[in-house]
Amino acid sequence: MKRNTKCLLYIVLGVILQTAIIVFFVLTFMRIRNPKVRFSSVAVKNLNVNSSSSSPSFTMKLTAQVTVKNTNFGHFKFGNTTANVSYKGSPVGIFVIAKARARARSTKKLDVTMTLTSNKVPSDAHLGSDLKSGKLTLTSYATLKGKVHLFKVIKKKKSAQMNCTMDVDTKKQAIENLHCK
Repeated sequence: MKRNTKCLLYIVLGVILQTAIIVFFVLTFMRIRNPKVRFSSVAVKNLNVNSSSSSPSFTMKLTAQVTVKNTNFGHFKFGNTTANVSYKGSPVGIFVIAKARARARSTKKLDVTMTLTSNKVPSDAHLGSDLKSGKLTLTSYATLKGKVHLFKVIKKKKSAQMNCTMDVDTKKQAIENLHCK
């Protein structure tokens, strides 16, 4: 009789220990977080500025490196995404982030090129005064939608959002104060 209770006690303790290990594993490794997408660098090319008071305008080409940081224990696959660049709420350009896969616990770097123009900026947006001061504040926004694949078994839909602001120095033709949330 004592042998049977001792054996039963060992079985119960083994089940409890296995349950604790599984719970620890699930809480530590299986927690799926949203990846982060940011600009890591942006460069200005071919900047043309017309700061006349009658019809202020600009056109420029920006080359940027977009990084997708995946902190999950499974890879993050996302499709083509269109990102918007705006000046004081008015769209000045779009660019495409090509579909890719960010490996588990790594950062995927993607190069993008965008052409920005002030054609759609309303005349009352203070564009002329900003061009004369030499600083244009631009905002970029994108949402990457995809799936995190854990152990080739679990697939969970996740999205990564980019919201970046940057100042374009029109005199130096450079980007300053690049901040991403």
